Amino acid sequence: MIIFCIVNGVDRFGALQRAIPNITKQMLTKQLRELEADGLVTRTVYPEVPPRVDYALTEKGRSVLPVIEAMKAWGKANASAADRTVST
Repeated sequence: MIIFCIVNGVDRFGALQRAIPNITKQMLTKQLRELEADGLVTRTVYPEVPPRVDYALTEKGRSVLPVIEAMKAWGKANASAADRTVST
């Protein structure tokens, strides 16, 4: 979800937290650090008061977008089948 948000223009910590339902500050911080360590996201800190931090996808991060889109398409295609299974 974080990668999906960043690619759609949500690039600040507070905006990410608002965009992802029920994520805690600690979990978002942990996930962003992991994405950064994996080379999928860059973190830019601007020397302002208060400090501003932006997140962006790296080239490696952008390379995962086709996989995310395929998963999204699969989910849409199978959503109605899953709904029928649950209601039976």
